[in-house]
Amino acid sequence: MLASLDQKLLRDLWRVRGQALAIAVVMAFGVMLMVMMDGLINSLSETKRSYYERYRLAQVFAPVKRAPKHLLQQIAHWPDVTAVEGRISGGALINLPEETIPIRAQAVSLPDYRAPRLNDIYLAEGRRLDPTHKNEILLLEGFANARGIQPGDYLTATLNGARRSFHVVGLAQAPEFLYTPAPGEIVPDDKRFAVFWMSEDALAAALDMDGAFNEVLLTQPLGVNSAHLLYQLDQLLMSYGALGAYTLDDHLSNRFISEEIQQLENSNRVVPPVFMGVAAFLLYIVISRMVQSEREQIGLLKAFGYTGWEISLHYLKFVLLIAIFGALLGCVLGVLGGRGLSGVYQLYYKFPFLLFRLDPATVISSVLVSIVVACAGAAWVVRRVFALTPAQAMRPPTPTDFSTGLRFGQGLLAKFDQPTRMVLRTLNRHPLKTMMSIGGIALGMALSAGMLNVLTAFDRTLAFSFEQVDRSDLNVNFVEPLGPDSLYYLARLPGVLAAEGVRDVPAIFHFGRERYRGVVTALAPAPQLFRSLDKHGQPIALPQQGIVLSKALAGQLKVQNGDTLLVDIRQGRRPKLPIQVAAIAETMTGAPAYMDLKALNRLMFEPGRVSGAHLRIDMHHAQTLYAKLKDMPAIASVNLKNHSRQAMEKMMDEGAGATRYVMMIIAAVITFGIVYNSARIAFAERARDLASLRVMGLTKSEAAFVLLGELGIITLLAIPVGCAFGYGLSALISAGFSNDLYQVPVTVVPTAYGSAAVAVLLAALGSGYLIKRDLDRLDLVGALKTRE
Repeated sequence: MLASLDQKLLRDLWRVRGQALAIAVVMAFGVMLMVMMDGLINSLSETKRSYYERYRLAQVFAPVKRAPKHLLQQIAHWPDVTAVEGRISGGALINLPEETIPIRAQAVSLPDYRAPRLNDIYLAEGRRLDPTHKNEILLLEGFANARGIQPGDYLTATLNGARRSFHVVGLAQAPEFLYTPAPGEIVPDDKRFAVFWMSEDALAAALDMDGAFNEVLLTQPLGVNSAHLLYQLDQLLMSYGALGAYTLDDHLSNRFISEEIQQLENSNRVVPPVFMGVAAFLLYIVISRMVQSEREQIGLLKAFGYTGWEISLHYLKFVLLIAIFGALLGCVLGVLGGRGLSGVYQLYYKFPFLLFRLDPATVISSVLVSIVVACAGAAWVVRRVFALTPAQAMRPPTPTDFSTGLRFGQGLLAKFDQPTRMVLRTLNRHPLKTMMSIGGIALGMALSAGMLNVLTAFDRTLAFSFEQVDRSDLNVNFVEPLGPDSLYYLARLPGVLAAEGVRDVPAIFHFGRERYRGVVTALAPAPQLFRSLDKHGQPIALPQQGIVLSKALAGQLKVQNGDTLLVDIRQGRRPKLPIQVAAIAETMTGAPAYMDLKALNRLMFEPGRVSGAHLRIDMHHAQTLYAKLKDMPAIASVNLKNHSRQAMEKMMDEGAGATRYVMMIIAAVITFGIVYNSARIAFAERARDLASLRVMGLTKSEAAFVLLGELGIITLLAIPVGCAFGYGLSALISAGFSNDLYQVPVTVVPTAYGSAAVAVLLAALGSGYLIKRDLDRLDLVGALKTRE
């Protein structure tokens, strides 16, 4: 048998079921994001850790031009080295019959008669290599699936200028190739870049590397600082063409996965608290107005002997039931959403396995957070219950003094009809209630505007990078830097309208304690096809005596305009150049550094050298040009800008992009929930007044106008406030999604705010329709009865 207060609790929940459900949904979505993101963070982190350990991913990488194998024994005896592996790696071009442009690939050696000590592979399909068959390869599974290649197929590839036929005997994955962009790119494209593994002896013969290696892989004991080891490696390999040793933290694949996890953590810190705050705000409004409307009932309960604690507990139970229901619903939705997104991450990041792992502590903490938030929203109101004495509570509340409030001029009010004057007076006489309603709807709009703004900002990133910065149609990269004649030759090819040389040089940037491994991109004077731009989109003139850093790189190094940094060039004579920062460029992808082409070549004592070129072409002659480029042995790769853009669009729509769309849907639902909840609360408060108006002769439409007119004005006033809130929220979300691989700008996009405003207006119209329907069904006699 339920106690009397518990029976009342159930009746109250049923009476305000619409409002309670709306609040529970808002809270459920906040919990859903907490559970989903925390589970994804745990899943990605744990899968990455176990995958790295199981297949012994190296902690230190040291690429070199060519070094003798006997150095490996020397490195193995260093005190900070637990395992060492030397291998051969080189660029290749895969020629598929259906492709006019050769596909870039990376060939990697595997030991002939043993498993690799480090950087082992996961065999997804087929068998391992037979060292007695020199033409066998294992192909990266992602590329094979994208191209429909299966074990048993043959393909043709160009290695070291020689075209060879290879037999695919298996499909493989590897922890170092979870994220596989082509060299010089930041976005992977499974169709445009491949990795294949082959016998060490076979690859050594193909690349003239017998008795040598060009990459050292190392592991260290846990907790050991890698700085000294990196220095030792660079010194040892310096005379053999060291390109600069680096740790796993600087490995592109690992760095991107780590950035993805960091983005999820940032989003988990920003977005769910916003939803929980909105839920607490709505609970505060509901409970405060419920206590206000039930003053007489509270007085009667106290008169019958119920204590303030018992009555307060009754209202806290009301809040807790909503919170617990929302939390449990959010946990279920979070698990379902997390499992769905885990599948997306597994496909995109090439994990051989990725199970959604939910820590039970996350569920417990999510439920506790919901309870704390709900109680916090209700605590300020429940304390009023203690202050009410039975005699005071059973009297009507003291009428509000409107003598000091804002007043509409009589002349202004006279221009409106009676229902309109009632609407304006109500809003004016209850400024706090009006502002709270405006704030609630503005928060709902801010959620939608913030997420729409971020979605649009991703589009702006694409447009800025591929329309303003890069205005070429394709770029070519040479096997080795060539002289100026190569550029003249490209310019004379059929279909080439313009050609601009470029030189990309690997470098390590030092400033104070900061260090960044990147590339110096040297451009021709006053370039037209690929430019460095300032924050206003205007070209930056490349100086003869300085360097232009991207905003992302400047942030990584913590440098400002005018600072001098050390640029350690890792090519040619490998000079270490102190260079002053001449300007900061606005970039949306990568973290590049720009220099004048002649200035860089002069500092490297290699005048006239270029490593590639940007081309603008006549698309009518594109196929002829592609065929010419395909047969040029000096060209290492040909990259179409359209392919790069499509790959980046895919990246932004998957992985982190998938969470953006989930948040967008949630924000839209919450926006409707907030507007509807505000309308329901107003209707519950005004039901007695509206019934009185009906009895006094107002029609259903006139009575509805009094209520819905308030909702309409509040909604219109909330739109500009929501725009301001939305801008602030989008700044937080953009910062969470940005990293050194791509940046999400904070911009004022009219379409985003316009769409959010339309969503709020549609939510108001839908809520108004539902309220109008309930108002038409209002029981006048029941509404006018005194509740006892």
